[in-house]
Amino acid sequence: MGLLLLKLILTPLFIAAVTLAGRKWGPAVGGLLMGLPLTSGPTSFFLSQEYGAAFASKATSGNLIGQASVCVFCLAYTLAAQKLKWQASAAIGLGAFLAALLVCELFSWPLGLAVALLMAAIALVSRFIPRYAEVGGVFRAPSWDLPARMIIATTIVISLTAVADLLGPQLSGLISSFPIFAVILTVFAHHLQGKQAATRMLRSMVIGSISLAFFYLVVGSLLMTLGPVTYLLATAVAISISGLIYAQQIRSKK
Repeated sequence: MGLLLLKLILTPLFIAAVTLAGRKWGPAVGGLLMGLPLTSGPTSFFLSQEYGAAFASKATSGNLIGQASVCVFCLAYTLAAQKLKWQASAAIGLGAFLAALLVCELFSWPLGLAVALLMAAIALVSRFIPRYAEVGGVFRAPSWDLPARMIIATTIVISLTAVADLLGPQLSGLISSFPIFAVILTVFAHHLQGKQAATRMLRSMVIGSISLAFFYLVVGSLLMTLGPVTYLLATAVAISISGLIYAQQIRSKK
């Protein structure tokens, strides 16, 4: 009961904090924050509490490969969005994500290889996503957006941790990477501000995935040794990486 209460409190609070930060500092920051493990991170923590550190540690490879599939989603959506509306772009992007996910599930992924594949996906995809200048105008989310994100994230975390024992570590990690928030944010940006806004967000999201790679590298390497404190360390590393990426982007504009 205590663990369920923790899920119901921590997950929506975490999502709310990240969402509000993205709104305050703009789409570039929002994209970087979307690269963080917003749902898969809490899911990983709760897996370690319910099924043990060994289970959660093995699931990190699935998390990493799943994020590589998210990068595929970003690329497919971007390419489609250059000529198509958001409905078709979202369908193509999700189709590409699911196809990549199914292919990845056919193989077993050691932690080092999973990290290498994600970093390669980030490098490759970021080269093919167009660079657009900052889009002007105010990006206003509807009143239902934040509550919906909090509810969806909490539902995902509770559902995945409930069936993780049946799915196994790798598949649990893969599924927890489903880009529900990426779809919502991108579609909203595409519909209201056009393809350039959506493209900028997706490019930032791909680059922000570097933070996720380091998060799960820390978790996968140290969880068996350090226990739950590993997640605090991994979170600090991920946020630091995001900060460095953002600082580099600011310097490159000067």
